[in-house]
Amino acid sequence: MTEWNWPGMPFVKVLRYHEVSSLPLGSRLLMNELTLSRREFGVLLAGAATSAALANQASAANDDTFQLRYIVASCMYGKAPLSEILAEVRKTGAEYIEIWAERHGNQREQIDKLGVDRTHKLLDENDVKLGSFTCFKFGILNMQDEMQLVKQLGGDMVICNTGGPKDLTGDELKRAVQEFAEKLKPHVEVAEDLGITIGIENHSGGLISSPESQLLIIEAISSDRLGIAMAPYHLPQEADIISGLIRNLGDRLVHFQAWEHGMGCMTKLPKEQELMQLPHRGPLDWVPILAALKDINYQGRTEIFMHPVPRGIPILDTTAEVTAEINAARAYLSDCLTKV
Repeated sequence: MTEWNWPGMPFVKVLRYHEVSSLPLGSRLLMNELTLSRREFGVLLAGAATSAALANQASAANDDTFQLRYIVASCMYGKAPLSEILAEVRKTGAEYIEIWAERHGNQREQIDKLGVDRTHKLLDENDVKLGSFTCFKFGILNMQDEMQLVKQLGGDMVICNTGGPKDLTGDELKRAVQEFAEKLKPHVEVAEDLGITIGIENHSGGLISSPESQLLIIEAISSDRLGIAMAPYHLPQEADIISGLIRNLGDRLVHFQAWEHGMGCMTKLPKEQELMQLPHRGPLDWVPILAALKDINYQGRTEIFMHPVPRGIPILDTTAEVTAEINAARAYLSDCLTKV
């Protein structure tokens, strides 16, 4: 244990990365005679430029084995049909889908209507794998049925925040985390039996939010079937704080959202400002963050992410535009990796 004064934060006891690694913590477009609108033509141009950039970056980075493994959040497409979203996943360089429930999306509810067999068929038809469910509406202590369904569909993770109390510090935080850990342990045991991982999102409205609270919970529960699903949006917007936390979490970082605060996601803003939550749009320096992911040889999935206002709508008007925007962010992250 080492006392580390992160900029803008009180002293917290954390583990340096080399200390963590020594501890037993569980670790077509087919162009015929089509008439395109200006918007559609712009999307095509953006997609072509992005594809060229990604190809160049892949060539430049082909001597480096570390790459991000991408997953698509279904809610980026609002409440579009799951079949429509699955057709886009491979276009974004991803092979996994994360399913979101109401109010952010409704693909989880769509699966209830489709059934397991039809959902399996859709996944297979699009050569896509289920990665995880994010279902805040159930609460982290009510996810056992979700674990079972994820397992049936071939996935390996459920993600949820913890709820309050929030903004605790010091001994009060330690006591609350310990009490929460005792409640969570039976659910972790079920996850262990199923081969499912529980990812705790560090939501600012929950007990497990601050860097210190994240480290306390993984220390309290050593199982490698519990980890942090990191949302940088909910952390101080300083690259050294985020990268330091990544190194301290090590292999207990199980899911990572490429998502920054930008101008926030709670108030309706002009679209250009709302999109500043995305890595290539906002002010956050992602190079040191990706350097930290490389340092720990992060093998989890990375999700390019943002929230629209209101929730439940796609981040842009059309499916093609959403895919193009995800690819633009991916191109930016690929470029950042070349600087690591």
